Amino acid sequence: MALKLADRLGRGRGRLRVLDRLSPPPPAPLRPDLADWENQELAAAWLGHATVLLRIAGMTVLTDPVFFNRVGIGLGLMTGGPRRLIGAALRPRELPKIDLILISHAHFDHLDRPSLTRLSKSTPVVTAHQTGDLVRDLGFRSVSELAWGDHTRVGSLEITAAPVNHWGARTLYDRHRGFNAYVLEGGGRRVLYGGDTAYHEGFKALSKVDLAIVGIGAYDPWVHSHATPEQALQMADHVIADFVLPMHHSTFRLSHEPTGEPIERMLAAAGEDRVIVRQVGGQWALN
Repeated sequence: MALKLADRLGRGRGRLRVLDRLSPPPPAPLRPDLADWENQELAAAWLGHATVLLRIAGMTVLTDPVFFNRVGIGLGLMTGGPRRLIGAALRPRELPKIDLILISHAHFDHLDRPSLTRLSKSTPVVTAHQTGDLVRDLGFRSVSELAWGDHTRVGSLEITAAPVNHWGARTLYDRHRGFNAYVLEGGGRRVLYGGDTAYHEGFKALSKVDLAIVGIGAYDPWVHSHATPEQALQMADHVIADFVLPMHHSTFRLSHEPTGEPIERMLAAAGEDRVIVRQVGGQWALN
């Protein structure tokens, strides 16, 4: 009975959560300008938390889409979970055509079913091992699950799942679920999407990347499951990343460190030039 209830609470679609819309968070400080988006060889826009719009190999990839005011379990008219501190930089209807949705793991702040319901069900989804059931029942027609080391191709992109130091359970009863980072390769460019991870040295087995997208927040006191900014930079160095996009900070309060601390520490460690996006809504293109 407990297992069934937990599973049901984790599968809400957000249709009736009208109380979530009260007292919306402040808008993102920046808004991406996508006028020349499809002409970019390699580009990225940070929409908030772990949601990144990525342009690579002529394709647009959306990572861990989360757009609404709260994440967590469905409790009738509201969501039981953290509230956004700052709004998403784009709403679902403002997105360009998405060629691939990439999901790292099943935690509510990464696999948000209410957000997924707003996206086109014809878009291919790549997700972690044994998490596809949380996506398929929303109507997505192409869902691929990858375990560590698995590869798949979507259009012009080769996607490889890489190990992370984290966990994948959505509720207390589904510890079988996987959790991934991904390497995306195409058009002569390589990107690491780091997902959620504590410090580990597994990325040393990967080849050099042009861009590393790494999480830098929620480390106090959860350093055993989330990296500090300095540790995230070390992992970006493991793949000899030319540029670093910090994510997983400033959007939800998931831990005790001050909201602005992660990006301040990242900039102090990495320097201004290498860190390409610092605020929600910021964007970058390789010129």
